[in-house]
Amino acid sequence: MTVQILRKKFTIGQYHQMIESGILTDRDHVELIQGEIIEKSPVDRHHAACVDRLTELLVLKLFRKALIRVQSPILLSDNSEPQPDLSILQRREDFYHAGHPTPNNIFALVEVSDSTIEFDRDVKVPIYAQEQIPEIWLVNLNNTQIERYHQPIANTYQHRQIFNLEETLNFQAFPDVPIEVHQIFR
Repeated sequence: MTVQILRKKFTIGQYHQMIESGILTDRDHVELIQGEIIEKSPVDRHHAACVDRLTELLVLKLFRKALIRVQSPILLSDNSEPQPDLSILQRREDFYHAGHPTPNNIFALVEVSDSTIEFDRDVKVPIYAQEQIPEIWLVNLNNTQIERYHQPIANTYQHRQIFNLEETLNFQAFPDVPIEVHQIFR
């Protein structure tokens, strides 16, 4: 006998109602991924330090060129509102007070991964491709390298490149701004 498990999927509206009514609070470290409320992994010191280094580096290098948001929601569809570690966004005077950034506002996203590497690679990256996010960096803390995905098509990226400590890369939107990989991992 096969048992079929039914899952309740949520929309962005329902998710926000749970936040507004206090069902979900700041203590609930969750994000909405394809209609499911996913608990985020606790952030350890290595992950936090890498996010902080990247934030400082990108703010300095992209000052007045882009807005850097840290671990804040982006609105991808009616059923996905992930919170990437870093979002590199078009600048807006209201700093997105009127609403979370959408794919049209996003230059690139960065996910810092250690224990979540498979989830980020196998679940989040395809969602980002499906939503036409131009570029994703997966900072792989386990292997001390950056996986760069760009040129989305359907639910995948046409190009995936690996960058090691001694290499330099840049965001496609900012080809004149080199980022040395070793600066991210120090």
